[in-house]
Amino acid sequence: MEKNKGTDKKILFKGIKTMLFALLSLFMGPILLSFAFSKPDDKLYYPLLITGCAISAMAVIMLFKGIRTIMSSMFGK
Repeated sequence: MEKNKGTDKKILFKGIKTMLFALLSLFMGPILLSFAFSKPDDKLYYPLLITGCAISAMAVIMLFKGIRTIMSSMFGK
C-alpha cells in the first residue's frame, strides 16, 4: 500500500477557487430573488426570478463540488 505524500496543492487551490465562486453565488442568488419578489408587477420579475433560482442552485452544486475537490486533494482519489 502506497502512502499519500501530502496534499496536492494544485487540486487544493482549484477546490478553494470553486468554494469562493460558490460563496459569491450564495449571496448573489438570494439578492436577485429578493429584488424579484419586491416588485412582482415589474416586467423584469420572471427574468430575475429565473436567474436568482439558477444562481442559487448553481451555488449549492458548486459547494458540493468544491468540498469533494478539497477532500480529493487531501486524501487522494
